Amino acid sequence: MEITRVGVVGLGTMGAGIAEVFAAADLDVVGVEYSQELLDAGRERLRRSTVRAERRGRLSAADGDALLGRVSFSLAFDDLADRDLVVEAVSERLDLKREIFGRLDQIVAPDGVLATNTSSLSVTEIAATTGRPARVVGMHFFNPAQVQQLVEVVRTVSTDADVVDGVVALARRLGKHPVVVGDRAGFIANALLFGYLNRAVSMYETGHVSREDVDTAVRLGCGYPMGPLELLDLIGLDTANQILATMYRQTGDRSYVAAPLLGRFVTAGRLGRKTGRGFYTYEAPGSGRRVDDGLTPTARRDGHRVRRVGLLGSGDRVRAVAAVLDVAGVEVGRDHAGADCDLVVAAASGVRVIELAVAAERPASVVGMNVPAPGAELVEVVRTVESDDAAVAAAAALCTAAGRTPVVCGDRAGLVVDALLFPYLNDAVRMVESGYADVDGVDAAMTLGCALPKGPFQVLDETGLDVALAKQWRVYDEVREPGLVPAPLLAELVTAGRGFRTTG
Repeated sequence: MEITRVGVVGLGTMGAGIAEVFAAADLDVVGVEYSQELLDAGRERLRRSTVRAERRGRLSAADGDALLGRVSFSLAFDDLADRDLVVEAVSERLDLKREIFGRLDQIVAPDGVLATNTSSLSVTEIAATTGRPARVVGMHFFNPAQVQQLVEVVRTVSTDADVVDGVVALARRLGKHPVVVGDRAGFIANALLFGYLNRAVSMYETGHVSREDVDTAVRLGCGYPMGPLELLDLIGLDTANQILATMYRQTGDRSYVAAPLLGRFVTAGRLGRKTGRGFYTYEAPGSGRRVDDGLTPTARRDGHRVRRVGLLGSGDRVRAVAAVLDVAGVEVGRDHAGADCDLVVAAASGVRVIELAVAAERPASVVGMNVPAPGAELVEVVRTVESDDAAVAAAAALCTAAGRTPVVCGDRAGLVVDALLFPYLNDAVRMVESGYADVDGVDAAMTLGCALPKGPFQVLDETGLDVALAKQWRVYDEVREPGLVPAPLLAELVTAGRGFRTTG
């Protein structure tokens, strides 16, 4: 199937970006909007993006002019009649998308392909409003479309194979990495991403960790480019709330029931960067520059002066914590919690810190510490229900003195990093286990679509499947949420002594 003439319906941020990508690949593009105001705004978005590309040396002035010359703008759907492919890129409203596809079905030639850029809605439901479901496909670009490499190509049970092959070939022509998936809520990237983001909101809402600390923990502990609450502010809290609602309706999976705080922020008009307030406060609507607000923490108090620290626990985690304390310049007494210790630190390694604190018979002075990976910059400082503020502040100050970055959290399974990371990895295993996607497709979706440094299966292989299984059981055992039960495939592979790649 040859595609040379394309149309784009909706020229917002995504639609204008998609039109630019098509035009950059020498395709003839028609962009359609509902009003002159929206059409002018879309034309200006495309112009500004092209100017930015010229300034950054990605385009010459002549190439920029040529690109803009390949895009025409219209208020008439009839101008899409001769298109080989039309991509719809309007807001995530099923009624609106179905109305558009009904109109396109009457206008575009019968052999033309209709594609939706939906990120979470059912492509099958959208296709059902047409008389050509075999020629309807999902073509989910990621924002910004000009930069992000991933395109999820979504086939329904009705989509012809030649349509899928043609769209895959087109995506490659655009310089993108296509991953073919079935029509399932959230596809790959959003299905994995939004469960993780929702857990992070709940973690903050329940007071387990501050907004700054959950974002810092994920950036430093997982190597992600943005923390979850920062990312939600960028996506838009209304968009996130809508995606979660759609995914819950389609799947019934409680991990997609939006955290109540998310809905309250949306009701209050705190939608993230675009309104100037979300989880954080910004310099102005649309700005990415954060400014202090009433929740911005002041510098951590140093707490009481610490000369001698008692260290409780065993194993590798104790050695990692001891290394931090040694660099901080305090005397360390192993397996010691006597009165001569100014502070008692329990290495958080699968045992609840409060259990060690009670056993030490001085729980107010006991604080947990966890170094997620050997030599990591991040240290999770764990406060129990008995830890006094001065002890927590003193522990955080020791981390800072050792050149590490402390985050403070409550005493729960997985602390911050593991409590967010391992359920996400478990969800990825379930996705492969169900036959929906393969290992390479999932890893590509998360690295290319979400800009993560590693895909979930690469992380699993490096971590060890036995370690991942044990940590996921601990997270599940604390709350007994059905969605947190370790994936049977993960348990089966551990039992067989097998991995995904390292053992072939």
